[in-house]
Amino acid sequence: MAIDVQGSIRSSRVIDVLSRLVSLHGAPRYLRSDNGPEFVSHAILKWLRQAGIETALIDPRKPWQNGTAESLNGKFRDECLSMEWFRNRIEARAIIETWRRHYNEDRPHSSLGYRTPKQFKDEFQQQQPASTHRAILN
Repeated sequence: MAIDVQGSIRSSRVIDVLSRLVSLHGAPRYLRSDNGPEFVSHAILKWLRQAGIETALIDPRKPWQNGTAESLNGKFRDECLSMEWFRNRIEARAIIETWRRHYNEDRPHSSLGYRTPKQFKDEFQQQQPASTHRAILN
């Protein structure tokens, strides 16, 4: 849903990105993440409580508990980060956003019946009442 290109990321930046995503897509029921400091800080946990989002933290050193995100991270590394030489952050943001859009809007995924994530989401939302459109953010 978003890839934020920064030299480092602090909890305030995570909150900014999540706030933007919630305003665009609605609040998810759960936020699944690892136990990285940017996801378990007091500020993030407070923001999640206020937003009505529960946490689903994976156990330390058990990445298979979040296989979807780990798969995305591997594809992102192999297909984008390892293939590019970024001269600056502006260039990195542009290239990474192009890859993210392609991954979500153009590229069929076998796990989604060879539909794009956008097609899958659109089809799902057409079948659901509006009140049940709560995403799960990874």
